[in-house]
Amino acid sequence: MKKFLLLSALMLAGCARLPQPSSTAAKQSDATFAKVADEYLAGFLAWRPQTGTTLGLHQYDGKVTDFSQASLNAELARLKTFERRLGALATTDLSPEDSYDYRILRGAIKREIFGFEQMQIYSRNPMTYAGVLDVSIYIKRNFAPLEERVRWISAILNQAPNIFAAARANLADSLPRPQIETAIDQAKGAADFLSKDLVAALKDVKNETLMAEFAAANRRAIDELHGYVAYLKEQKLPKANESYALGRDNYIKLIEYGEMISLSPEQVLEIGLRELRRKQQVFAEAAKQIDPDKKPIEVFQAIQKDHPTEQSLIADTARDMEMIRQFVIEHKIVTLPSPVRATVAETPQFLRATSFASMDTPGPFETKATEAYYYVTPVEPDWPPQQKEEWLTAFNYYTTDIVSVHEAYPGHYVQFLCLKASPATKIEKVLGR
Repeated sequence: MKKFLLLSALMLAGCARLPQPSSTAAKQSDATFAKVADEYLAGFLAWRPQTGTTLGLHQYDGKVTDFSQASLNAELARLKTFERRLGALATTDLSPEDSYDYRILRGAIKREIFGFEQMQIYSRNPMTYAGVLDVSIYIKRNFAPLEERVRWISAILNQAPNIFAAARANLADSLPRPQIETAIDQAKGAADFLSKDLVAALKDVKNETLMAEFAAANRRAIDELHGYVAYLKEQKLPKANESYALGRDNYIKLIEYGEMISLSPEQVLEIGLRELRRKQQVFAEAAKQIDPDKKPIEVFQAIQKDHPTEQSLIADTARDMEMIRQFVIEHKIVTLPSPVRATVAETPQFLRATSFASMDTPGPFETKATEAYYYVTPVEPDWPPQQKEEWLTAFNYYTTDIVSVHEAYPGHYVQFLCLKASPATKIEKVLGR
Protein backbone atom coordinates (compact mmCIF):
# COMPACT_ATOMS: atom_id res chain seq x y z
CA MET A 1 0.00 0.00 0.00
CA LYS A 2 2.82 2.41 0.91
CA LYS A 3 4.53 1.72 -2.41
CA PHE A 4 1.24 2.32 -4.27
CA LEU A 5 0.67 5.62 -2.47
CA LEU A 6 4.23 6.72 -3.03
CA LEU A 7 4.09 5.78 -6.71
CA SER A 8 0.85 7.73 -7.09
CA ALA A 9 2.41 10.77 -5.45
CA LEU A 10 5.47 10.54 -7.66
CA MET A 11 3.29 10.31 -10.78
CA LEU A 12 1.35 13.42 -9.79
CA ALA A 13 4.49 15.31 -8.87
CA GLY A 14 6.06 14.26 -12.16
CA CYS A 15 3.43 16.22 -14.13
CA ALA A 16 5.03 19.46 -12.95
CA ARG A 17 8.64 18.38 -13.40
CA LEU A 18 9.87 18.65 -17.00
CA PRO A 19 11.78 17.14 -18.54
CA GLN A 20 11.73 13.71 -16.93
CA PRO A 21 15.15 12.28 -16.03
CA SER A 22 16.74 10.01 -18.59
CA SER A 23 17.06 6.32 -17.92
CA THR A 24 20.84 6.83 -17.69
CA ALA A 25 20.42 9.43 -14.94
CA ALA A 26 17.98 7.17 -13.09
CA LYS A 27 20.37 4.23 -13.26
CA GLN A 28 23.24 6.36 -11.97
CA SER A 29 21.13 7.71 -9.08
CA ASP A 30 19.92 4.22 -8.17
CA ALA A 31 23.48 2.88 -8.23
CA THR A 32 24.73 5.72 -6.04
CA PHE A 33 21.92 5.19 -3.56
CA ALA A 34 22.48 1.42 -3.50
CA LYS A 35 26.16 1.98 -2.65
CA VAL A 36 25.32 4.33 0.20
CA ALA A 37 22.59 2.02 1.50
CA ASP A 38 24.83 -1.07 1.44
CA GLU A 39 27.59 0.78 3.28
CA TYR A 40 25.13 1.99 5.89
CA LEU A 41 23.58 -1.42 6.52
CA ALA A 42 27.00 -3.06 6.84
CA GLY A 43 27.95 -0.62 9.59
CA PHE A 44 24.51 -0.73 11.16
CA LEU A 45 24.67 -4.49 11.68
CA ALA A 46 28.34 -4.56 12.62
CA TRP A 47 27.55 -2.26 15.55
CA ARG A 48 24.33 -4.15 16.36
CA PRO A 49 25.33 -7.80 15.88
CA GLN A 50 22.49 -9.18 17.99
CA THR A 51 20.06 -7.61 15.51
CA GLY A 52 21.94 -9.44 12.76
CA THR A 53 21.52 -12.79 14.49
CA THR A 54 17.79 -12.15 14.96
CA LEU A 55 17.48 -11.38 11.25
CA GLY A 56 19.09 -14.71 10.42
CA LEU A 57 22.53 -13.37 9.46
CA HIS A 58 24.77 -15.72 11.38
CA GLN A 59 28.08 -14.06 10.72
CA TYR A 60 27.08 -11.96 13.74
CA ASP A 61 26.52 -14.88 16.13
CA GLY A 62 28.27 -14.66 19.48
CA LYS A 63 28.90 -10.91 19.20
CA VAL A 64 27.57 -7.99 21.19
CA THR A 65 27.63 -4.19 20.86
CA ASP A 66 30.57 -2.26 22.26
CA PHE A 67 28.96 0.32 24.56
CA SER A 68 32.14 2.20 25.45
CA GLN A 69 31.93 5.97 25.09
CA ALA A 70 34.39 5.92 22.21
CA SER A 71 32.21 3.39 20.40
CA LEU A 72 29.05 5.40 21.05
CA ASN A 73 30.69 8.56 19.74
CA ALA A 74 31.90 6.78 16.63
CA GLU A 75 28.49 5.31 15.88
CA LEU A 76 26.74 8.65 16.30
CA ALA A 77 29.28 10.28 14.00
CA ARG A 78 28.74 7.51 11.47
CA LEU A 79 24.97 8.00 11.58
CA LYS A 80 25.33 11.75 10.99
CA THR A 81 27.72 11.15 8.12
CA PHE A 82 25.19 8.92 6.37
CA GLU A 83 22.40 11.38 7.08
CA ARG A 84 24.43 14.05 5.27
CA ARG A 85 25.29 11.70 2.41
CA LEU A 86 21.63 10.81 1.91
CA GLY A 87 20.64 14.46 2.08
CA ALA A 88 23.04 15.25 -0.73
CA LEU A 89 21.65 12.65 -3.14
CA ALA A 90 19.63 13.69 -6.19
CA THR A 91 16.43 11.93 -5.18
CA THR A 92 14.34 13.20 -8.09
CA ASP A 93 16.18 10.75 -10.36
CA LEU A 94 15.55 7.68 -8.19
CA SER A 95 13.26 4.92 -9.39
CA PRO A 96 9.97 4.61 -7.48
CA GLU A 97 11.27 1.54 -5.62
CA ASP A 98 14.47 3.27 -4.56
CA SER A 99 12.54 6.40 -3.64
CA TYR A 100 10.57 4.29 -1.20
CA ASP A 101 13.74 2.70 0.20
CA TYR A 102 15.30 6.15 0.46
CA ARG A 103 12.45 7.31 2.69
CA ILE A 104 12.75 4.21 4.85
CA LEU A 105 16.51 4.53 5.22
CA ARG A 106 16.61 8.23 5.92
CA GLY A 107 13.81 7.93 8.46
CA ALA A 108 15.60 5.02 10.14
CA ILE A 109 18.85 6.96 10.39
CA LYS A 110 17.05 9.97 11.85
CA ARG A 111 15.34 7.64 14.32
CA GLU A 112 18.72 6.24 15.42
CA ILE A 113 20.15 9.75 15.87
CA PHE A 114 17.00 10.67 17.78
CA GLY A 115 17.67 7.76 20.15
CA PHE A 116 21.18 9.01 20.79
CA GLU A 117 20.41 12.71 21.17
CA GLN A 118 16.78 13.32 22.13
CA MET A 119 15.95 10.10 23.96
CA GLN A 120 19.53 9.74 25.26
CA ILE A 121 19.06 6.00 25.55
CA TYR A 122 22.69 5.36 26.42
CA SER A 123 23.00 8.03 29.11
CA ARG A 124 19.50 8.33 30.59
CA ASN A 125 17.91 4.90 30.17
CA PRO A 126 19.40 2.04 32.23
CA MET A 127 17.03 -0.38 30.46
CA THR A 128 19.33 -0.13 27.44
CA TYR A 129 21.89 -2.28 29.25
CA ALA A 130 19.60 -4.48 31.35
CA GLY A 131 18.42 -6.54 28.38
CA VAL A 132 21.66 -6.92 26.44
CA LEU A 133 22.38 -10.42 27.73
CA ASP A 134 19.32 -11.90 26.04
CA VAL A 135 20.68 -15.13 24.54
CA SER A 136 17.32 -16.85 24.23
CA ILE A 137 17.50 -17.00 20.43
CA TYR A 138 20.40 -19.44 20.74
CA ILE A 139 18.24 -22.00 22.50
CA LYS A 140 14.84 -21.40 20.95
CA ARG A 141 16.05 -21.52 17.32
CA ASN A 142 17.99 -24.53 16.03
CA PHE A 143 20.06 -22.76 13.36
CA ALA A 144 23.33 -24.53 14.24
CA PRO A 145 24.51 -27.55 16.26
CA LEU A 146 23.79 -27.00 19.95
CA GLU A 147 27.44 -27.12 21.00
CA GLU A 148 28.24 -24.37 18.52
CA ARG A 149 25.42 -22.26 19.90
CA VAL A 150 26.72 -22.84 23.44
CA ARG A 151 30.07 -21.36 22.36
CA TRP A 152 28.30 -18.27 21.07
CA ILE A 153 26.26 -17.97 24.26
CA SER A 154 29.46 -18.12 26.33
CA ALA A 155 31.10 -15.51 24.12
CA ILE A 156 28.23 -13.10 24.77
CA LEU A 157 28.03 -13.82 28.49
CA ASN A 158 31.77 -13.21 28.81
CA GLN A 159 31.11 -9.63 27.71
CA ALA A 160 28.96 -8.92 30.77
CA PRO A 161 31.72 -7.11 32.71
CA ASN A 162 32.34 -4.76 29.76
CA ILE A 163 28.62 -4.12 29.26
CA PHE A 164 27.94 -3.10 32.83
CA ALA A 165 31.18 -1.20 33.22
CA ALA A 166 30.07 0.84 30.20
CA ALA A 167 26.63 1.30 31.77
CA ARG A 168 28.15 2.75 34.94
CA ALA A 169 30.42 5.03 32.92
CA ASN A 170 27.72 6.23 30.50
CA LEU A 171 24.66 6.72 32.71
CA ALA A 172 23.95 10.20 34.03
CA ASP A 173 23.95 10.91 37.73
CA SER A 174 20.17 11.39 37.94
CA LEU A 175 17.86 9.17 35.88
CA PRO A 176 14.07 8.91 35.40
CA ARG A 177 12.53 6.71 38.09
CA PRO A 178 10.32 4.57 35.79
CA GLN A 179 13.31 3.57 33.68
CA ILE A 180 15.36 2.69 36.78
CA GLU A 181 12.60 0.55 38.26
CA THR A 182 11.96 -1.23 34.97
CA ALA A 183 15.68 -1.83 34.43
CA ILE A 184 15.88 -3.41 37.88
CA ASP A 185 13.05 -5.78 37.01
CA GLN A 186 14.64 -6.56 33.64
CA ALA A 187 18.03 -7.33 35.14
CA LYS A 188 16.47 -9.53 37.82
CA GLY A 189 14.53 -11.42 35.16
CA ALA A 190 17.64 -11.82 33.03
CA ALA A 191 19.60 -13.24 35.96
CA ASP A 192 16.75 -15.61 36.75
CA PHE A 193 16.64 -16.77 33.13
CA LEU A 194 20.39 -17.41 33.04
CA SER A 195 20.42 -19.29 36.33
CA LYS A 196 17.38 -21.48 35.65
CA ASP A 197 15.95 -21.66 32.15
CA LEU A 198 19.21 -21.39 30.23
CA VAL A 199 20.88 -24.03 32.39
CA ALA A 200 17.87 -26.33 31.97
CA ALA A 201 17.86 -25.86 28.20
CA LEU A 202 21.51 -26.97 27.97
CA LYS A 203 21.34 -29.85 30.42
CA ASP A 204 21.80 -32.52 27.73
CA VAL A 205 25.06 -31.15 26.34
CA LYS A 206 27.73 -33.77 27.11
CA ASN A 207 30.89 -31.82 26.25
CA GLU A 208 32.32 -31.31 29.75
CA THR A 209 34.99 -28.81 28.74
CA LEU A 210 32.50 -26.71 26.81
CA MET A 211 29.97 -26.78 29.64
CA ALA A 212 32.62 -25.83 32.19
CA GLU A 213 33.43 -22.77 30.09
CA PHE A 214 29.74 -21.99 29.81
CA ALA A 215 29.21 -22.39 33.56
CA ALA A 216 32.01 -19.94 34.32
CA ALA A 217 30.71 -17.40 31.83
CA ASN A 218 27.17 -17.83 33.11
CA ARG A 219 28.16 -17.33 36.75
CA ARG A 220 30.08 -14.19 35.80
CA ALA A 221 27.12 -12.80 33.87
CA ILE A 222 24.69 -13.56 36.69
CA ASP A 223 26.98 -11.84 39.17
CA GLU A 224 27.23 -8.81 36.89
CA LEU A 225 23.45 -8.62 36.59
CA HIS A 226 23.03 -8.80 40.35
CA GLY A 227 25.69 -6.13 40.69
CA TYR A 228 23.84 -3.92 38.22
CA VAL A 229 20.63 -4.31 40.21
CA ALA A 230 22.46 -3.31 43.41
CA TYR A 231 24.05 -0.33 41.62
CA LEU A 232 20.68 0.92 40.37
CA LYS A 233 19.03 0.46 43.76
CA GLU A 234 21.81 1.98 45.83
CA GLN A 235 23.17 4.72 43.59
CA LYS A 236 20.43 5.64 41.11
CA LEU A 237 17.09 5.24 42.86
CA PRO A 238 17.95 7.71 45.67
CA LYS A 239 18.73 10.34 43.02
CA ALA A 240 15.87 9.48 40.67
CA ASN A 241 13.87 12.18 38.93
CA GLU A 242 10.45 12.19 37.31
CA SER A 243 11.58 13.79 34.05
CA TYR A 244 10.81 10.96 31.64
CA ALA A 245 8.44 12.51 29.11
CA LEU A 246 9.70 13.23 25.61
CA GLY A 247 7.56 16.32 25.19
CA ARG A 248 5.30 17.27 22.32
CA ASP A 249 7.96 18.42 19.85
CA ASN A 250 10.10 15.33 20.32
CA TYR A 251 7.06 13.08 20.07
CA ILE A 252 6.27 14.62 16.68
CA LYS A 253 9.79 13.75 15.53
CA LEU A 254 9.52 10.25 16.97
CA ILE A 255 6.42 9.29 14.98
CA GLU A 256 7.71 11.04 11.87
CA TYR A 257 11.06 9.22 11.89
CA GLY A 258 9.81 5.91 13.19
CA GLU A 259 6.40 5.62 11.48
CA MET A 260 6.51 8.18 8.65
CA ILE A 261 3.46 9.87 10.20
CA SER A 262 3.22 13.64 9.84
CA LEU A 263 0.05 14.09 11.91
CA SER A 264 0.10 16.11 15.11
CA PRO A 265 -0.20 14.31 18.46
CA GLU A 266 -3.68 15.77 18.80
CA GLN A 267 -4.71 14.32 15.46
CA VAL A 268 -3.30 10.91 16.36
CA LEU A 269 -5.12 10.98 19.69
CA GLU A 270 -8.41 11.93 18.06
CA ILE A 271 -8.11 9.08 15.56
CA GLY A 272 -7.47 6.66 18.42
CA LEU A 273 -10.36 7.94 20.52
CA ARG A 274 -12.71 7.88 17.55
CA GLU A 275 -11.80 4.27 16.86
CA LEU A 276 -12.16 3.38 20.54
CA ARG A 277 -15.67 4.84 20.64
CA ARG A 278 -16.58 2.97 17.46
CA LYS A 279 -15.33 -0.35 18.83
CA GLN A 280 -17.15 0.22 22.12
CA GLN A 281 -20.37 0.76 20.19
CA VAL A 282 -19.78 -2.37 18.09
CA PHE A 283 -19.21 -4.39 21.24
CA ALA A 284 -22.30 -2.96 22.92
CA GLU A 285 -24.44 -3.90 19.90
CA ALA A 286 -23.01 -7.41 19.80
CA ALA A 287 -23.57 -7.82 23.54
CA LYS A 288 -27.19 -6.76 23.11
CA GLN A 289 -27.71 -9.51 20.54
CA ILE A 290 -26.19 -12.07 22.88
CA ASP A 291 -28.28 -11.05 25.87
CA PRO A 292 -30.45 -7.89 25.70
CA ASP A 293 -31.17 -8.08 29.45
CA LYS A 294 -27.53 -7.68 30.51
CA LYS A 295 -25.06 -4.82 30.39
CA PRO A 296 -22.15 -5.22 27.95
CA ILE A 297 -19.68 -5.79 30.78
CA GLU A 298 -21.90 -8.55 32.18
CA VAL A 299 -22.01 -10.24 28.79
CA PHE A 300 -18.24 -10.04 28.60
CA GLN A 301 -17.86 -11.60 32.03
CA ALA A 302 -20.22 -14.40 31.00
CA ILE A 303 -18.36 -15.28 27.79
CA GLN A 304 -15.09 -15.37 29.71
CA LYS A 305 -16.33 -18.54 31.38
CA ASP A 306 -16.38 -20.33 28.02
CA HIS A 307 -12.76 -21.43 27.87
CA PRO A 308 -10.57 -24.49 27.21
CA THR A 309 -9.55 -26.87 29.93
CA GLU A 310 -6.04 -27.24 31.24
CA GLN A 311 -5.59 -30.31 29.03
CA SER A 312 -7.23 -28.93 25.85
CA LEU A 313 -5.72 -25.42 25.69
CA ILE A 314 -3.12 -26.11 22.99
CA ALA A 315 -5.32 -28.43 20.91
CA ASP A 316 -8.30 -26.06 21.04
CA THR A 317 -6.15 -23.08 20.07
CA ALA A 318 -4.71 -25.02 17.11
CA ARG A 319 -8.17 -26.13 15.99
CA ASP A 320 -9.63 -22.63 16.15
CA MET A 321 -6.60 -21.10 14.45
CA GLU A 322 -7.14 -23.46 11.52
CA MET A 323 -10.77 -22.30 11.33
CA ILE A 324 -9.59 -18.68 11.30
CA ARG A 325 -7.12 -19.49 8.54
CA GLN A 326 -9.88 -21.07 6.45
CA PHE A 327 -12.11 -18.03 7.03
CA VAL A 328 -9.34 -15.75 5.75
CA ILE A 329 -9.01 -17.88 2.60
CA GLU A 330 -12.72 -18.28 1.89
CA HIS A 331 -13.45 -14.59 2.35
CA LYS A 332 -10.38 -13.58 0.32
CA ILE A 333 -9.17 -11.29 3.06
CA VAL A 334 -5.56 -11.81 2.04
CA THR A 335 -3.74 -14.27 -0.20
CA LEU A 336 -1.60 -16.69 1.79
CA PRO A 337 1.70 -17.18 -0.07
CA SER A 338 2.43 -20.54 1.56
CA PRO A 339 0.44 -23.51 2.86
CA VAL A 340 2.95 -24.01 5.68
CA ARG A 341 1.30 -23.56 9.05
CA ALA A 342 2.75 -22.15 12.22
CA THR A 343 3.02 -24.82 14.90
CA VAL A 344 0.94 -24.15 18.00
CA ALA A 345 3.00 -25.11 21.03
CA GLU A 346 3.39 -24.39 24.71
CA THR A 347 5.47 -21.32 25.42
CA PRO A 348 8.99 -22.44 26.41
CA GLN A 349 9.53 -22.25 30.14
CA PHE A 350 12.10 -19.49 29.90
CA LEU A 351 9.62 -17.20 28.09
CA ARG A 352 6.55 -17.76 30.25
CA ALA A 353 7.16 -14.97 32.74
CA THR A 354 6.67 -12.33 30.05
CA SER A 355 4.46 -14.00 27.44
CA PHE A 356 0.74 -14.79 27.31
CA ALA A 357 0.79 -15.76 23.65
CA SER A 358 3.30 -14.86 20.96
CA MET A 359 4.43 -15.56 17.42
CA ASP A 360 8.02 -16.63 16.95
CA THR A 361 9.00 -16.43 13.29
CA PRO A 362 12.52 -16.74 11.91
CA GLY A 363 14.39 -13.73 10.60
CA PRO A 364 13.85 -12.85 6.93
CA PHE A 365 17.36 -14.10 6.07
CA GLU A 366 17.14 -17.35 8.06
CA THR A 367 17.71 -20.46 5.93
CA LYS A 368 18.01 -23.24 8.53
CA ALA A 369 15.78 -22.64 11.56
CA THR A 370 12.78 -21.76 9.40
CA GLU A 371 10.05 -23.12 11.67
CA ALA A 372 7.47 -20.70 13.03
CA TYR A 373 5.82 -21.22 16.38
CA TYR A 374 2.64 -19.77 17.84
CA TYR A 375 3.37 -20.01 21.54
CA VAL A 376 0.55 -20.26 24.07
CA THR A 377 1.42 -20.14 27.76
CA PRO A 378 -0.29 -22.96 29.70
CA VAL A 379 -1.16 -23.17 33.37
CA GLU A 380 1.57 -24.58 35.59
CA PRO A 381 0.87 -27.98 37.17
CA ASP A 382 1.62 -26.73 40.67
CA TRP A 383 -0.78 -23.78 40.53
CA PRO A 384 -3.79 -23.91 42.88
CA PRO A 385 -7.19 -24.48 41.21
CA GLN A 386 -8.26 -20.84 41.51
CA GLN A 387 -5.12 -19.56 39.78
CA LYS A 388 -5.55 -22.10 36.99
CA GLU A 389 -9.16 -21.02 36.47
CA GLU A 390 -8.20 -17.34 36.36
CA TRP A 391 -5.53 -18.04 33.77
CA LEU A 392 -7.84 -20.12 31.58
CA THR A 393 -10.51 -17.44 31.86
CA ALA A 394 -8.11 -15.10 30.08
CA PHE A 395 -7.90 -17.77 27.38
CA ASN A 396 -11.65 -17.80 26.77
CA TYR A 397 -12.37 -18.83 23.18
CA TYR A 398 -13.34 -15.32 22.07
CA THR A 399 -10.30 -13.52 23.42
CA THR A 400 -8.01 -16.29 22.17
CA ASP A 401 -9.47 -16.01 18.68
CA ILE A 402 -8.70 -12.29 18.69
CA VAL A 403 -5.13 -13.02 19.78
CA SER A 404 -4.82 -15.67 17.06
CA VAL A 405 -6.06 -13.22 14.44
CA HIS A 406 -3.40 -10.75 15.59
CA GLU A 407 -0.53 -13.22 15.93
CA ALA A 408 -1.24 -15.62 13.07
CA TYR A 409 -4.01 -15.08 10.47
CA PRO A 410 -4.01 -12.52 8.98
CA GLY A 411 -1.55 -11.04 11.48
CA HIS A 412 2.14 -11.47 12.19
CA TYR A 413 2.53 -14.94 10.70
CA VAL A 414 1.00 -13.88 7.39
CA GLN A 415 3.14 -10.75 7.53
CA PHE A 416 6.19 -13.02 7.83
CA LEU A 417 5.04 -15.29 4.98
CA CYS A 418 4.46 -12.31 2.69
CA LEU A 419 7.84 -10.80 3.53
CA LYS A 420 9.54 -14.12 2.83
CA ALA A 421 7.72 -14.57 -0.47
CA SER A 422 8.07 -10.99 -1.65
CA PRO A 423 10.91 -9.39 -3.58
CA ALA A 424 11.43 -7.07 -0.61
CA THR A 425 14.71 -5.19 -0.60
CA LYS A 426 17.39 -5.62 2.02
CA ILE A 427 16.46 -2.25 3.46
CA GLU A 428 12.87 -3.36 3.91
CA LYS A 429 13.93 -6.62 5.53
CA VAL A 430 16.57 -5.18 7.85
CA LEU A 431 14.71 -2.04 8.87
CA GLY A 432 11.35 -3.74 9.25
CA ARG A 433 9.08 -1.95 6.80
